[in-house]
Amino acid sequence: MTRLLFVAYFLEVGLLLILVPWSPAWERNYFIDALPAVESFAKSGFVRGAVTGLGIVNLVAGLAELRALFAWRRRTSN
Repeated sequence: MTRLLFVAYFLEVGLLLILVPWSPAWERNYFIDALPAVESFAKSGFVRGAVTGLGIVNLVAGLAELRALFAWRRRTSN
């Protein structure tokens, strides 16, 4: 059960990190509006791409863990 929650966490975080930097929610962030010095940095394509890259890494880690979970279940059921 713990491994399944681990997989769900990685998949959810991965999808959020992939989608949120390109959504309107990224533009209407309180912290970006409160700190004008950070605004140009946070809204740059480089930062959005880096956050998306971290999301892809999390998504791949979640899928790899899911694959390992299925392989473990297959081995133990035999």
